[in-house]
Amino acid sequence: MRSETGKSSGGSSGEVICKIPVKLPSLNDYIRACRANKFAGSQMKKKVESDIGVFIARLPRFERPVTVDFHWIENNRRRDLDNVAFAKKFVLDALVKSGKLPDDDRRHVTAFSDSFEIGVHAGVILTIKEVRDEHETDGGDPDLGNEGRGK
Repeated sequence: MRSETGKSSGGSSGEVICKIPVKLPSLNDYIRACRANKFAGSQMKKKVESDIGVFIARLPRFERPVTVDFHWIENNRRRDLDNVAFAKKFVLDALVKSGKLPDDDRRHVTAFSDSFEIGVHAGVILTIKEVRDEHETDGGDPDLGNEGRGK
């Protein structure tokens, strides 16, 4: 069973669910804003990240690497899926800006996935899972594979 925001009950201990019940801008919306005025894209990004911040405020700070599952809910089929999923950029940047993630680079966000549905209210449901850093205890270099272990 999932809660609106917080740890899921019955899932892994490092899993958190967060619902953002807002229709986020698509890539086309963002491109349109950037072309309209040299500051409009930046203003849009800042406002959207601020809006997302309200919903992620109660999330814990993640110190370990995470995976993020994005479940996008659209209220119609008009927007292409890749344009909808573009908003993950806003979500990940908001998580970093709010201090929930140290960074959204590959060391801190190791994977993400997208799923989609049509529903009454648009938004996105995040499932953030902490993962064990596979190179945490073996001393290997993540970019070198087994050769980096010196064995």
